[in-house]
Amino acid sequence: MKAMRYHSYGAPDVLVFEDADRPTAGEGQVVLRVAGAAFNPVDASIRAGYFPEVFPLVLPHIPCYDVAGVITEVGEGVSGWNVGDAVVAWLPIASPGAAAEYAVAPADTLAHAPRTGEPADAAALPSVGLTAWQALFEHIGLKSGQSILINGAGGAVGGYAVQLAARAGAVVTATASPRSHDRVRSYGADRIVDYTATPLQEAVAGQRFDALLNLVFLDSEELARLVDLVVDGGAFANTIPPGLQDLDRGVRNLQVFGRSDAGRLAELVGLVDAGELKIHVARRRPLPELSAVHEAATAGELPGRTVLIP
Repeated sequence: MKAMRYHSYGAPDVLVFEDADRPTAGEGQVVLRVAGAAFNPVDASIRAGYFPEVFPLVLPHIPCYDVAGVITEVGEGVSGWNVGDAVVAWLPIASPGAAAEYAVAPADTLAHAPRTGEPADAAALPSVGLTAWQALFEHIGLKSGQSILINGAGGAVGGYAVQLAARAGAVVTATASPRSHDRVRSYGADRIVDYTATPLQEAVAGQRFDALLNLVFLDSEELARLVDLVVDGGAFANTIPPGLQDLDRGVRNLQVFGRSDAGRLAELVGLVDAGELKIHVARRRPLPELSAVHEAATAGELPGRTVLIP
């Protein structure tokens, strides 16, 4: 099969489009014919060699851990899944990924793919949709009527967070650049702050929120200023490490690390099929262009969620 791989850590040009052995299904696994593989910013950080201890890779490595595809082979010990099933999954990050014509997936990571939309686009749901849900409801414990500020609502996790928070009945204030305003508004945000025009603290002066979800790379001083926007005893959730240490005023300090959860992913797919959750893909690109996607991400030039198609 053809795959994008890198044989050593380094700049985006270490990614090469080349022949690789087609995988076979081991016990508890399936093989997928990949319809789409979504790029995540952490893919670029791993490729650059920033996290060798957190994500120990076997090189050469095939990146991209969000996948949509069709099962072509079912391994021993797998029940409930059949050849021909269309599925989505959040693959183990340090294992061979989905930037290839075929990929192996643990059966316990699978959910049926949405019945609506482009098959490849479903790859834009798993990790970011799950991270948004886990941040809001497992960490923050968001309830109807509460106010939440979502910082970075125009991004992949942010888009799902706005939709899920609004669906839960929260009052949502979202930060986004002008290019994302219409989309974030359509997701149910009650107010959008254009951070490119007005500093956030100035735009919401005098307000405090029951919860704040930060999805943006910030230094410790900037994070501390965000905490000032949370009510006493409220929740400050951050998805970008290292985060802050002790917080005062009883504000809960929540560091969010998303995880694969097939059952919850199936629920998110159900919301997509019911028209209650929208999957956003900014751009679809051929798989051989993955190195260019990494370059654009490093330069801060990606317009949004990018899906690679073999």
